Amino acid sequence: MDLSRREFIKSLMITGACVGLASVESEQAKSLFASTPQINKKISQGREKAIFFEKEAMFYDKLKENEIKCKLCPKECQISDRERGWCGVRENREGKYYTLVYGNPCSINPDPIEKKPFYHFLPGTWSFSLATAGCNLHCKFCQNWEISQSRPEETNNYKLPPSEVVTEAKNTECKSVAFTYSEPTVFYEYMLDTSILARKAGIKSVVISAGFINPEPLKLLCKNVDAIKIDLKSFRNDFYNKICSGELQPVLNALKIIKDSGVWCEIVYLVVPTLNDSDAELRDTAKWIFNNLGPDVPLHFSRFSPKYQLTKLPPTSIERLNSARQMAMDIGLRYVYVGNVSGNPGENTYCPKCKKEIIKRQQYFIRQMNIVNGKCKWCGEKIPGVWS
Repeated sequence: MDLSRREFIKSLMITGACVGLASVESEQAKSLFASTPQINKKISQGREKAIFFEKEAMFYDKLKENEIKCKLCPKECQISDRERGWCGVRENREGKYYTLVYGNPCSINPDPIEKKPFYHFLPGTWSFSLATAGCNLHCKFCQNWEISQSRPEETNNYKLPPSEVVTEAKNTECKSVAFTYSEPTVFYEYMLDTSILARKAGIKSVVISAGFINPEPLKLLCKNVDAIKIDLKSFRNDFYNKICSGELQPVLNALKIIKDSGVWCEIVYLVVPTLNDSDAELRDTAKWIFNNLGPDVPLHFSRFSPKYQLTKLPPTSIERLNSARQMAMDIGLRYVYVGNVSGNPGENTYCPKCKKEIIKRQQYFIRQMNIVNGKCKWCGEKIPGVWS
């Protein structure tokens, strides 16, 4: 979902973050407010309902009679000639598997890194964000369903190969490229090639994913990106089956692989009223993270808003989000956040040692930064993350 400069400023005004530049406390926030990056007009105005590039896909097995078996994600679709997999963006052509979204993003925009959200990764910087059509899940609450549940011939696409993504990231002075909005797993080859080029250019790469991916492609990806945020939809397989058309265990496996790889990882848990918000499930989630990933992985409990096929559910109550955060902290997680609620104290980062506020946020803005060289300004406690 694109966020225009006008929409971004409007959202900040609504939350009270734009009562004037004097209300924004850090020089960094002032510069961000004043200089929202602008994409090259030639690129931004060059969208067409077309597939510009086609490339042979990675991770598939050839079977008899021109059939193939996709090995990219746990669905492992077995696909006949001239058919596509579940994601709708990868096609079998006479026994050769092609990705139809390579270099064909349907959404591009510079975003604050906090929008992803990453709270411990280059705070206060911009990320050149892109997505293609397609997804390997079908979440009934998807906020970007218009592109995630579409095929590439149904979306208006930009002609933007990996080299031009890196160039545009440089031109907009973004410190990273973000693969986001839909599901990067389905545009794996595009993401991988772009990440490799970005690293050579001194630009970091971040992935915003549901984590529904097989181990082999994930391990290769981890060697070439700098941070991954996983949307953990629930801690119940039944939820994954009924609400997302997926499974829980492959996502938990993915989180372990990411942790073992050393790539920076954060987790978002969208709290959906009546479906995944019980005390038992929220505690189980926090306990699993603590026991398997450690106390320092940031966990964001985000507010649900009625979207797509779940429009009859209410938004998550602030009380439920606050209590979820407290439960996770009581279990031992040190960095637990409340998301999609501007002005909530749970937006901020606190030192686990001296308990002082070390990053103060206002929606997507950093208002105060009290981390110096990766440590708490007040007591010297090392704060996990990527700070430069």
